[in-house]
Amino acid sequence: MEARLDGRIALVSGSTQGVGAAIAEAAARSGVAGVLLTGRDASRGTEVAARIMALGPDTHFVAADLAAPDAPARIVGECLDRFGRIDLLVNAAGLTDRASFLDADVAVWTRLFDVNARAPFFMMQAAIEAMRERGEGGAIVNILSMNAHCGTPELAVYSATKGALATLTRNAANAHRQDRIKVNGINMGWVATDGEKLMQAKTLGRGERWIAEAESALPFGRMVAVEEVANLTVFLLSDASGPMTGALVDQEQWVVGAAR
Repeated sequence: MEARLDGRIALVSGSTQGVGAAIAEAAARSGVAGVLLTGRDASRGTEVAARIMALGPDTHFVAADLAAPDAPARIVGECLDRFGRIDLLVNAAGLTDRASFLDADVAVWTRLFDVNARAPFFMMQAAIEAMRERGEGGAIVNILSMNAHCGTPELAVYSATKGALATLTRNAANAHRQDRIKVNGINMGWVATDGEKLMQAKTLGRGERWIAEAESALPFGRMVAVEEVANLTVFLLSDASGPMTGALVDQEQWVVGAAR
């Protein structure tokens, strides 16, 4: 079965760039009737919305900062106002600030958990309520990280947020399987998103050659591509994945638990 999303309405957070934008584009190419994009940058959002709309679906952008407690309910409300329903939700937004056990503080802990765990929880809450009221099921995909398994030392707090979201993914899947709402997650491997490029090249001072150096040490000689994450997301959202729910898929080129 081909992974298609024909006629459905999708909401994708963090969709003004990187993985979120790639997922929105893949959803558009897979036949969604409408897509709501959301992110902090209004200019980028408008640009991505125009690109997605050119592929066919009715497209609407909502500028929002998921650090704001009222943002999730407002975003889902805008989707319902615009399209009358929500069939698909992708929580792709996330912060990847570095913070280890030795340098983390309450401020960075709060910032990361607000966006990476609290916001997806309340996005799911609002979407699930709307899906249950409509009574026709739905599908949710949360974009996680391989760091959810443990994480590197400098990503201790970030890893904890993704571990929390992994548990919430399974909890939501279990709680709402009788509502025919599928909830799955992708433990994304190392992807050269715009944010990661800025972090590695500028913030961490590794320069413009960091990608070539990093990829030379990887088994397949390259990183995971945003388009590959988008394709897997569409599969999990679609009927092609069947009733699969509560799964956390490791989209990476090394195996958890295996000796490296």
